[in-house]
Amino acid sequence: MAGFLDGKTIVVMGVANKRSIAWGCTNALIEQGANVVLTYQNDRIKTSLERFVPEGTDLIECDVAEDANIEKAFKEIGDKYNKIDGVIHAIAFADKETLTNGVINTEKEGYDLAQNISAYSLIAVARYARPYLNNPGSILTLTYFGSIRAIPNYNMMGIAKAALESSVRYLASDLGEDQIRVNAISAGAVKTLAVTGIKGHSDLLKMSQGFTVDNVSVTTEEIGNVAAFLMSDLSTGVTGDVIFVDKGVHLM
Repeated sequence: MAGFLDGKTIVVMGVANKRSIAWGCTNALIEQGANVVLTYQNDRIKTSLERFVPEGTDLIECDVAEDANIEKAFKEIGDKYNKIDGVIHAIAFADKETLTNGVINTEKEGYDLAQNISAYSLIAVARYARPYLNNPGSILTLTYFGSIRAIPNYNMMGIAKAALESSVRYLASDLGEDQIRVNAISAGAVKTLAVTGIKGHSDLLKMSQGFTVDNVSVTTEEIGNVAAFLMSDLSTGVTGDVIFVDKGVHLM
């Protein structure tokens, strides 16, 4: 049975391990027939990916801390595939001190690092992916409820996610003439490597589950299914949106 992503090539940036939301997205894309290209930050992550990604999956190095790396990665992808149909940006970072010390104690260096990796990188990715994206094309990023509410211990990452969501709206406006849509999924709290870096993450996960409409946490598979839809031509009418995939937690 054909999938709704048959014939499409989609780049996923930020797969860390099998528990990551980005991997849930990747699986959903593959299930719907997409050819997936993964980017990785460094050799350590590449080695980890090689243990579980499907044989033959293209792995492209891309540390988004520098624009030149992003430009090089998309040129490499463009040289091989000519055109791609979508990009999923699943990248965020704040150093431990910045993340755990409260917003009032955030220093400029930590602030700049979190904004650079978590928010600005989406702008750079969109810029360098643009020449290679088909018409229509799709760019998707991942955010969290902490962008609009003061979630305990989310701190600087909430500020970075707010900037990320604003970037989605402005990029959607800029790229609309190219029929490239830009959206974000606001995913519910899932036990991933990223979440375990948050102080009191067990309490956060428990609280989040308690606010779901059915008292069952959202899964990476459920998030991935919505990502697959947003990568497909079924979603050509959707752009500049933040779509909650959190089992209703945002209703609280």
